[in-house]
Order: sequence, then C-alpha cells, then structure tokens
Amino acid sequence: MHVLVAEDDGSVAAALVSALTRAGHTCTRVARGSDVLLRHRDAHVVLLDLGLEDMDGLDALRQLREVTPIPVIVVTARGDERSTVRALSLGADDYLVKPVRLHELLARLIAVTRRYSPPDEPTRVQAGPVDIDVDAHRVQVGGREVALTPNEFGILLALARRAGQVVSRRLILDEVWGDAYAASSRSFDVHLGQVRQKVPEVTITTIRGFGYRLEDAG
Repeated sequence: MHVLVAEDDGSVAAALVSALTRAGHTCTRVARGSDVLLRHRDAHVVLLDLGLEDMDGLDALRQLREVTPIPVIVVTARGDERSTVRALSLGADDYLVKPVRLHELLARLIAVTRRYSPPDEPTRVQAGPVDIDVDAHRVQVGGREVALTPNEFGILLALARRAGQVVSRRLILDEVWGDAYAASSRSFDVHLGQVRQKVPEVTITTIRGFGYRLEDAG
C-alpha cells in the first residue's frame, strides 16, 4: 500500500520510510499539515505525527476528516491520555506512542486498512434530468448534451452524486482541485456560476457558511 508519512523529524521519518519500504510498501514523506491535506488522495493510509512544522497534528486531523475517511494512525511522542482521547475523538483510527515497534506498526496498518474499504463509484450518475457519464466526461440534461469544462464537470458530479444532501465547499474543492484549502477556492464561485447557467434545469442551493445542495428544479 502507499503510506503518507507526516513527520517533521527527518531522522524519524527516514527510519519509518525505510522500515515501511522494506516491508513492501511505498511512501511519501511530508513535514507540514498543509501537505497532508494536499497529498492524502494519493495514499491508502496516513501516519500522522502531532508535531508538524506548520500546525498541530490534531488540527491537521480535524481538517482531514472534513474531506476524507482515509485511515489515519497517529504516531507521536505524546503519550498523555488527553491527547489520545482527543485524537481518537477527532477520527484517528489508531494511536501509537514513540518509540514504535515495527511489527506492531505493520500490524496496525493492515488492521486499519482492512476496516476501510472505499465504496465503488458508479460510472453513471443521474440526478433529476441530469445524466452524467463519468468515464466519458459527458453530461446530458433531458437529452441535451451540455459542454462543461473539467472543473465545472467536477463540481456538478460532486453535487449530483449526493443529490438532496448538503455538500461542504471544502469537500468539493478537495475532490475537484485536490486541495480543500487552496487559493483555487477563489475561482470556485466562478465555476459554480457557470454550472448554474449551463444547467438551469436543476437548482443548486447555497447553504450559507457550509456548502451547497443540488435539488431538482422541476
């Protein structure tokens, strides 16, 4: 599996990456919480230190859980009960205190990834009059083909997959731009406006301060 190792100490990170590589895994090492939020989509599991360069690891965990259920194992020197409880309550799947025994770490990796099986995404999505062919990147509305840019297509797909549900702005940014906190969020409103203009058959309701909901306009 591919492991995202978030660790600010270079020597500790190198030891983890070396051990995981010998066990047959591939790794990406980052030292910043912002990079965890950028790179998580390429990984199967995250090893998260709580002492990152740019933010507390608990803050990184909270933000990560807003956009993905990817398995997260906290690997930290903080052995106090408060940190453990907080990490687990924020959505960590496991909590290991350094120094970590390699065989235990590998066993925990297998255990948390076995519990997590991402759902198969459908290749065709329908929401009201909207018919989306995911593989072909084609959108039809009532038999009329609609030309959308890649970002517009991604926004519509993210909402149509969850039609009738409120979808957070951060989740859409993460799925479409690959970064829930990037400056690209400034262009989000422009792309969303284009989707609304090109697909007037459906209503996209703004839920102030959180996100959006796609609803059948008819």
